[in-house]
Amino acid sequence: MRMRVKHEISYRYSEPAKAAVQKLLVTPRNCNSQRVIAWRIEVDRDSRLRQVEDALGNIMHSFTVDGPFESLTTLVEGEVETFDTAGVVSGTIERFPLELFLRETPLTASNEQIRDFAKSACAGEAATLDRLHAVMAALHERMQLNRDATQEIECADVAFDKQAGHPLDLAHIYIACARALDIPARYISGYVARQDGSEARVEAHAWAEAFVAGLGWVGFDSSRKMSPDDSYVRVAVGLDHLGAAPVRAARTGGGDESMDIQLHVAMARAQSQN
Repeated sequence: MRMRVKHEISYRYSEPAKAAVQKLLVTPRNCNSQRVIAWRIEVDRDSRLRQVEDALGNIMHSFTVDGPFESLTTLVEGEVETFDTAGVVSGTIERFPLELFLRETPLTASNEQIRDFAKSACAGEAATLDRLHAVMAALHERMQLNRDATQEIECADVAFDKQAGHPLDLAHIYIACARALDIPARYISGYVARQDGSEARVEAHAWAEAFVAGLGWVGFDSSRKMSPDDSYVRVAVGLDHLGAAPVRAARTGGGDESMDIQLHVAMARAQSQN
């Protein structure tokens, strides 16, 4: 599939801001499941984008804007060709031992209830891949999905107890479950395209990857009860949302802040994977 993505992130302030700094993880990389054809970032204020590669291999851009200004918009636009690899990911930058992805973070910490749930969900399954699919299915059945992008991010144990959450909350819970089973797991941010009737839509999205010996990293999306296919664009990896969030921002002044996100997409099936 070929996807043309246009992602606008706009901030508005109740009074002029004096300065702002942003860190962006919005640029995908090539791997076996996708090929980046074109990608660009524009900021509507005078600034200079700086590009670096973070420790996990994500492409990170940062910029600083001096005020006064009452709004700030970042445009992310590009085209990606995606392939269905049944969720198996290869060709990515891997710098750290698998043990790193067993490390708990505040957002992915498990508790007794999560550990019991994970063990119960995959009871009777011997193969690692089957255990991971069983946990994904059980979590999908347990959790009520909330797609409100303004919803506050919850720690895995809090969202698990509420039995409701945003896709990123489900990703955190899934990671907590996998790590409770001593399976390395990590958080992925990106985009997913879906068809609503005759209308194609794209959403900022999050899912998890877990490591399976003999296969490598495999994606699991509990919110959709599936492994990523060619409707997904993989952008950034982290131990949790804080390590892979599309935007991290700080500012001086500005009073109250509001944020608006607009996503547009055009899709066409790729004729070949060559």
